[in-house]
Amino acid sequence: MSSKPITGRQVFFFVSGAFAIVIGVNLTMAYYAVSTFPGLEVKNSYVASQQFNDKLKTQLALGWTVVPTYADGVLEIAITDEAGTPVEAQQISGILGRATHDRADTLPSFTYANGVFSTPAELDVGNWNFRMQAVSVDGTPFEQRVVIHVKTK
Repeated sequence: MSSKPITGRQVFFFVSGAFAIVIGVNLTMAYYAVSTFPGLEVKNSYVASQQFNDKLKTQLALGWTVVPTYADGVLEIAITDEAGTPVEAQQISGILGRATHDRADTLPSFTYANGVFSTPAELDVGNWNFRMQAVSVDGTPFEQRVVIHVKTK
């Protein structure tokens, strides 16, 4: 049984090919990571961090619970207080979109009826985020990222 010996040229091409595959995969992943990044959450993270605890304390004092539901092309946001009573905020707004990109972002317009804020929305199957901003009757701002799981269309 005779076999040819491995030459330096063969080892070079094997190692070069392995590195080329690794570098190619890394470049592809880096491209997709950068091209799908929706942008910054805040312009200055240091300033935002200085205000975070104060905002959190005022929001927790409201005692609000936010529950989203989606069915038949209608997104409903139910906000209740600590006693479970529906809350009617002065205003509710925000950006509705995917967590991974901003191509599907919309600014829904809500109406309030029977203790629920509702808006028409065409959401595909998957995870959606509603970056909600609301103002309580006493003027306290309330911000929350509401995750919506759409299981069927």
